[in-house]
Amino acid sequence: MKKSMSILLAAVLTGSLALGGCGKSDTATTQPKADANAPVKLSITWWGSQSRHDYTNKLLSMYTAKYPNVTFQATPSGWDGYFDKISAQAAGDTMPDIMQMDYSFISTYSNNDTLADLTPYVTDKTIDLTNADQNLVNTGKVSGKLTGVVLASTGLAITYNPEVFKKAGLAMPTSAWTWADFEKDMITIQKKTGSYGQSKIDNISTFPYWVRQYGKTMYSADGTKLGYDNDSVFIDYANMLKRLQDAKALPNPDQWAQISAKGKEAEPVVTGTAGATMDWSNYGVIVSKSNPNLKLVTPPYSSTGIKALWNKPAMFFSVAKSSKNQKEAAKFINWFLNDPEANKVINAERGIPVSSTVRDTLKPTLTAQQKDMFDYADIIIKNSTKADPADPAGVAEVTKALTDTVNSFLYGKTTAAQSAASFRTKSNEILGRNSK
Repeated sequence: MKKSMSILLAAVLTGSLALGGCGKSDTATTQPKADANAPVKLSITWWGSQSRHDYTNKLLSMYTAKYPNVTFQATPSGWDGYFDKISAQAAGDTMPDIMQMDYSFISTYSNNDTLADLTPYVTDKTIDLTNADQNLVNTGKVSGKLTGVVLASTGLAITYNPEVFKKAGLAMPTSAWTWADFEKDMITIQKKTGSYGQSKIDNISTFPYWVRQYGKTMYSADGTKLGYDNDSVFIDYANMLKRLQDAKALPNPDQWAQISAKGKEAEPVVTGTAGATMDWSNYGVIVSKSNPNLKLVTPPYSSTGIKALWNKPAMFFSVAKSSKNQKEAAKFINWFLNDPEANKVINAERGIPVSSTVRDTLKPTLTAQQKDMFDYADIIIKNSTKADPADPAGVAEVTKALTDTVNSFLYGKTTAAQSAASFRTKSNEILGRNSK
């Protein structure tokens, strides 16, 4: 999550998914029997960095070499604007056969009946999930239908640059640090080195973690409103961001928009102009070609002592309900998940593989960054609680409201209390409207 908050999916926000016309009848998933060797062209799209694009295209070529009747129409993308395109395709009934799907949006597309239920393909072992953690598999279920096959797991983490911490005269962070420790260290880095302490604090992932530290969830169980009642949760979070920004230890939103446009490999923590960044645990693997020396540590803990981490599905593959090639799409997904040679190419870049067999195959060849990521998975398990349900319909609008209200406060246009109240009012209206 695995992402720049500047995008926030305008097309999704317009409600283009809330179309009666984009839903299909239940019979749409019944695929006609076809000649096993008949030519098939699968359309596929994913988001990611250039390195992900390169190896994924290599995988598609490998699959075609193994199954010559199957070719691909690939559309790689950055994260920015990715779901704008998916939304427009859903509205126009032109979704690709296979699409990389995020946990934040799987409910929206599932509830609007645009994703195929892949349960039959798991039942008949076209997609073999025998060696996968079933709790993780179930994160791809919405209303009892498996609309996403989880590709890998990840967890929220601080990725830090040891050299920057050394220059600032700081000890390396540990899993025992608190938010007070974190804030002090980030400001010290700025004062001692002139660099940012923190590259970014991504609201879309960090604020739900912050909420979980209070024993609450971002959304209510029925998805019709926010899951926390006390606005001090928002106020404390926003004030922390403001203190860091005022100390120039954190880029302001406009500065971050300029930074993120250059890609992850050029982010300050990678180039040595920031001490740390808040991202998912596969961040170090993604940028390892640009900087192989980054390290992982858990996000800070609050004074509540509540374990707020969760084992997050890094991403899914979903299949369009309108696809005429669902069986072939399912076969490809199975190969992507379980083939040892394919996974040597993937090399855990998308996160920790869900198949225990694949993990065992990869362990002897892990790089230092991958080993850190695999080890961090054990830390997550020890320090996590049950993942929140998949985000409800309307989450893109809520995310935009979160960004807008936080930024309004950061730029001094509102008080923290006003932003908190505005966020609650907007979010509850959005969630209530989308639940009908």
